Amino acid sequence: HTTLLYRHLRERHDVRFYAFSRQYPMWLYPAATDRDPSARPLAEPGVEHVLDSLNPLSWLDVARRVRRFAPDALVVPWWVAFWAPQMATITRLARRGGRTRVVFVCHNVVEHEPSRLRLALTRATLAGGDAFVVHSDEDGRNLERLVPGARVTRTVLPSFGEVAGAATSRGAARERLGIGSDEHVLLFFGFVRPYKGLHHLVEAMPAILERRAVRLVVAGEFWHDRQDYFDRIATLGIGDRVTVLDRYAPNEEVADLFAASDLVVQPYVTATQSAVTQIAFDLGRPVLVTAVGGLPETVRHLETGYVVPPADPAAIAEAVVDFFDNARGPAMEAAVARDRDRFSWAEVIATIERVLRAREST
Repeated sequence: HTTLLYRHLRERHDVRFYAFSRQYPMWLYPAATDRDPSARPLAEPGVEHVLDSLNPLSWLDVARRVRRFAPDALVVPWWVAFWAPQMATITRLARRGGRTRVVFVCHNVVEHEPSRLRLALTRATLAGGDAFVVHSDEDGRNLERLVPGARVTRTVLPSFGEVAGAATSRGAARERLGIGSDEHVLLFFGFVRPYKGLHHLVEAMPAILERRAVRLVVAGEFWHDRQDYFDRIATLGIGDRVTVLDRYAPNEEVADLFAASDLVVQPYVTATQSAVTQIAFDLGRPVLVTAVGGLPETVRHLETGYVVPPADPAAIAEAVVDFFDNARGPAMEAAVARDRDRFSWAEVIATIERVLRAREST
């Protein structure tokens, strides 16, 4: 998101991008690596990889670079409280005695696994912002509770199709992935974490398979309790209908994974919004989501997908069976194509510009 934001801001403005040289200490990061393994990683010219999350001297260096550049706005992405010391230091030093305004773009105001300490760190850091951009009503409400009086503006979570590249045909994608051309395919995509509710989708599979021969493809790295999922799949006797790709999906595989699927399933227990939905829409696939966070604001029930109650395997199974029994795929794919322009980067950039104009006029 941040790299694409930089790309699209540069079309209209003079921009500097101070990016991470190290995001996480590996002892704290549960995945194999925080480095993108893609053969064609998303990249933009002019990115300065100078911010080390563990080195306070680098925080000071970034703040000095910002002050030398003297921008109208410092745009800071926010998603977890781990960044509180770094972002609080940079934002407070960068704006000191100058005209720079701090705009936080909040992906998750409150973390998926919150604690009192994390909330306190979040509150202290975000209190240093002049304005805030969020992508869901829930994040807006969370922010207003944490920072009373905050100037909050909501905009769309934009398309991520530039990451995946060009769409490919369903047949060619399935051939490359070793999936039968006549199979019905569900896709669960992204890191597997408890809040994403994969276990509820697994529990729904027996009821689905009673009615339809469906393959579930799980494409994403497991962060916790990998064996628990495999044990449950075995206990339910559905191992031959579940394909697990336990690894980070590089960019060059993303288009095939979505093209090979009929329906993308996001059985999240909690959420604010999700880039997975936007990738699915950009690549022409309908989505089944749960009624949590901003997901129902993005998916139109029975038009561009389904919205079902969270933590409800029976509701997931009913929606999946309805999708295939009533051959809803073509109509939903057409609706997704018509809806795609809603999620433009132009709207995000325009929102940030409006936020700055409003701030400057007060």
